[in-house]
Amino acid sequence: MTWNPDIYHQFEAARSAPARDLQAMLPDRPYRRVVDLGCGTGEQTLTLARRFPDAEVLGVDRSAEMLARAPREQAPNLHFEQRDIVDVGGGYDLIYSNAALQWLPDHPGLLAHLWAQLQPGGTFAMQVPANHDHSSHRLLSDTADEFEAELGGYSRFGTAHGASPVLSPAEYAEHLDALGAVEIQALSRVYPVVLDGPRGLIDWTRGTALVPYLGRLDEETGRRFLAAYRARLEAVYPPGRLYYAFTRVLVTAQRPV
Repeated sequence: MTWNPDIYHQFEAARSAPARDLQAMLPDRPYRRVVDLGCGTGEQTLTLARRFPDAEVLGVDRSAEMLARAPREQAPNLHFEQRDIVDVGGGYDLIYSNAALQWLPDHPGLLAHLWAQLQPGGTFAMQVPANHDHSSHRLLSDTADEFEAELGGYSRFGTAHGASPVLSPAEYAEHLDALGAVEIQALSRVYPVVLDGPRGLIDWTRGTALVPYLGRLDEETGRRFLAAYRARLEAVYPPGRLYYAFTRVLVTAQRPV
């Protein structure tokens, strides 16, 4: 997948609101090693570095395009590396991830893996989008079915709600409790975004959900894919103001000493 920072930041205010809420849920503790998994262009990583100046803060992301925009020189305790989230290693006092883990499968297994990288007394914090059952995503899956040959059979979610790896807040809390977590907070929150009808929905999804599809298609096929997706959206949504109730799951937990 090739990420475009300019497209992603087209809705920067709407995308940053959940991150601010997740940061507000973090307890102030004497963290020594902090990692931001799937840091993107690093704005949240910089916020963590400034908030915890005595900690070594590392931002990790797979995308060279996103990391090229990272604020590398804006805090002395701030570092960035290009690597996979699951290869991050251990010994962290704070594991933080904002809008990244939804791209990885098997969240019960992923939680267990990340929990093992957390130091005793450490904090785990994550935020993931949870709109996989919204009609905009279902219509995107329908479009992927139409382009099955061109996409090599790829479809991120399929048509079933359960195809997404994202769990409910209760399920995250239950899995973390089973891992021995304490002080668990797990909640679902709607962050409304007002868009300009189907065209606005395409602009919104271009920064995230459309990325793995368009990244598998050549330019001409990508245009046909977008036209087919737009036609499906226009059959459901009228032109003009569109209230998009974007749902997020926010979770924090502490590992006992």
